[in-house]
Amino acid sequence: MARRLPFPPLDKETHLPGYIEDRWIKKKRDPITGKRERTARYGKGKRYKVAGIPGIRDRSFDTLEDAKAWLRRAATDEERGEFVDPRDGSMTLADYIATHWAPGRGGAPRTQQNQERHARLHIVPHLGELPLRNITAADLRVYVAKLEATVSSANYRRDILSELSSILEAAVDDKRLARNPMRAKSVRWPKAPRERREAWPLETALRVRDEISPRNRISVVLGLGCGLRQGEVFGLSPEDIDYARGVIHIRRQVQTIKGKLYFTLPKGAKTRVVDMPSSVAEELKRHVEAFPPVEVELPWGKPEAGQRRKVSLLLTTRFGNAVAANTWNTYTWKPALAAAGIIPPRPHDAKPWQWEAAPKDGFHVLRHTYASILLEAGESVVTVARWLGHSSPAITLGYYAHFMPEAGSKGRTAIDGLLGRQGDRDASRNSPDSPQG
Repeated sequence: MARRLPFPPLDKETHLPGYIEDRWIKKKRDPITGKRERTARYGKGKRYKVAGIPGIRDRSFDTLEDAKAWLRRAATDEERGEFVDPRDGSMTLADYIATHWAPGRGGAPRTQQNQERHARLHIVPHLGELPLRNITAADLRVYVAKLEATVSSANYRRDILSELSSILEAAVDDKRLARNPMRAKSVRWPKAPRERREAWPLETALRVRDEISPRNRISVVLGLGCGLRQGEVFGLSPEDIDYARGVIHIRRQVQTIKGKLYFTLPKGAKTRVVDMPSSVAEELKRHVEAFPPVEVELPWGKPEAGQRRKVSLLLTTRFGNAVAANTWNTYTWKPALAAAGIIPPRPHDAKPWQWEAAPKDGFHVLRHTYASILLEAGESVVTVARWLGHSSPAITLGYYAHFMPEAGSKGRTAIDGLLGRQGDRDASRNSPDSPQG
């Protein structure tokens, strides 16, 4: 049996867990000579092994001094809950992502898809081969500079860095890192840009409404007249429409991942109720009469979900299927944009999916136009935020404050009215003709 060396206590009251084992010399003495004999490992590998610390793997050292020093630090850090076994950090970042991060990743399917894309395209190619414990603030500063040179969107760069920070934070939780290097002060994240949403003039939106195919006209009406997102339009059922109260219940959306359609809750897993103007109600009635709703069955929550739901959908393809956003954008939306003069006609030598349109002219612009119309008309920001499904009116203000050119004018008018009346009374009292003058 290898020899175990007792390690002295830290102080008079606290004894360290664990022990140091000499793997070259046997613990028991020879009964005849009284000497400790060599083990079969003598002269091979590192001599001293630290073992017996709960929750910590054994580790070997060449010298007894190194073993003692490591045992002392390990036991102290374990007591504080700060210990990290260095060998746990020898795993590369790519292996950690594949083995430990990706399998436990949560969130909505679309969120998971974005996280996977961030790691595959932007994190693993640059940092994947580094062992976790070797990722330093200096490496991350260089990495941030590379992102600035290759990724134009500051928001997208922040998304990538946030993903990387979450991965490293999980490694800290798993005791593979002592600290998250993304939190170093010298690692500077891109500043979040002030986001302003751009709207179409109402005339432009109406041209698209009139140019799009009759079956799909209702999508423009709902985006422009109620601020619905594209997936919410595709997931709307006649059962969600309350004509008596003049409201629409937003209860689901249709999403697509890798070509597979499924129902899921609206963005942020939040249902909501939006106002339905009478003009929108009339359009809905005409649409239902011309294009009767079709019952569609899809998975619920994620594409591969076992649970499926049947929903009568207001808008379907001419074959009675749920609408896939990418296909719809290519074959329905872009032709309408071209017919309305917003984008050039598709080149004769280009395939439909090669037909480019600026992101600012995507379906979501109808939602921005809806918000701009309401705010310019003086509608309450709190009300607009509720109809749009924003978690806070502050988000609505951040996006759409530039659509409120008259913001503050009512307050100025009220103050001027108060001070003006008070000023008139003061002037009257101080007049030489007044009784007090």
